[in-house]
Amino acid sequence: MNTEQSARLNWFKSSYSGDEGGECVEVAAGDLAIRVRDSKERGGPLLAFTRSAWSGFVADLAREGS
Repeated sequence: MNTEQSARLNWFKSSYSGDEGGECVEVAAGDLAIRVRDSKERGGPLLAFTRSAWSGFVADLAREGS
């Protein structure tokens, strides 16, 4: 996925991420995959996960947080 295509995705940061910098990631749901990028390097590399893999990851996080 090139930068132009990446720019068309609706990226968002977690509500737990602050505005002071640090290690934050942004997530966007595309047609075929969930994409993850470094919020400080928006034109850099992306990770892509299938929807089922992302759902499992989020479910595991929720279990760990309870």
